[in-house]
Amino acid sequence: MQINPLSSHTGAEVLGIDLTRPVAESDRAAMNRAFVERSVLVIRDQHLTPPQVVDAVGLFGTIFPQQNTKFAIPDCPQIHYVSNQDSFPDGRRYIPGDGWHTDHSNAVRPPKATVLHAVQLPDKGGDTQYANMAAAYAALPPATKERLAPLMGIHVYQSSHSARKLMGLNETDKERVPNAVLHPLVRIHPESGAKSIYLNPIRIEGILGLDHKEALPLLDELLEYGTQERFQYRHAWKPGDLVMWDNRCLLHKANGDYDMGQVRYLYRVMLQGDVPR
Repeated sequence: MQINPLSSHTGAEVLGIDLTRPVAESDRAAMNRAFVERSVLVIRDQHLTPPQVVDAVGLFGTIFPQQNTKFAIPDCPQIHYVSNQDSFPDGRRYIPGDGWHTDHSNAVRPPKATVLHAVQLPDKGGDTQYANMAAAYAALPPATKERLAPLMGIHVYQSSHSARKLMGLNETDKERVPNAVLHPLVRIHPESGAKSIYLNPIRIEGILGLDHKEALPLLDELLEYGTQERFQYRHAWKPGDLVMWDNRCLLHKANGDYDMGQVRYLYRVMLQGDVPR
């Protein structure tokens, strides 16, 4: 097994391992260390069925139940699919992952990681961009860090301020998804101890104790700052890639810049996280 960096601050690729076979404890530990240090882990050349994905992600944690069961794979509901072939009820094409966000931040214990496994890809395009919000926080002026330290974000399933609209939940899913939760705007990574800016334009409704006239411009400013190219890693997908990223310190977004006549289809699973501190 080899682990190689993919950029100066984010991303590492893993070569020479087959996740359909038993993995040595030393290799498992090395991959977990690389994940914490590099935030995006790209395991190349995997060809996994949904049950094999379940087994593979067990190397890194416990599966988190995703919120919208519409996308669950019937024979293996722990695994969901991501596809460009779905549409909203009004007929508009649904592009999963469009716009900067972190996954399921409206949960009391948001998932620590999301894993995607490429099953079918367009000939070109469809990259996923990642913004390292720990690196962004580290580069903030001390006065801004002090300002952000006590602030709590209000997270809901669908922010009324978001330009991107999510697929609606069925009644059963609505019952198990919290109406709103509070998370710190600066969270501490439970494994590395690093601080990062923790926001989610798709799910954050506001900041506790601040009027929207103050909160929304601040959130917009932090988003623009944190997603600068200097903090980004852009992943160009290859067939067989299994990519895991750290929702605790990254924002990500998918790009719909490919021929929509071609299918983009990936398996998706999330891993249990901690209460943000």
